[in-house]
Amino acid sequence: MKSNIGGIDRILRIVVGLVLIGLAATGVVGTWGWVGVVPLATSLFRFCPAYTILDTNTCSKLSS
Repeated sequence: MKSNIGGIDRILRIVVGLVLIGLAATGVVGTWGWVGVVPLATSLFRFCPAYTILDTNTCSKLSS
């Protein structure tokens, strides 16, 4: 898998994922909050399957 998630995109995904998981764990948003696992996982692997389908890459030219 070739990386297609850049630095800022990765940080935003980590923050959003952790916030959603935290809200789900505390019962604020219910079960749907566990969808935060998806942006967290894609940020850790630095690969987003949807970006491949949409032919998108947020990595800089040097890091890809």
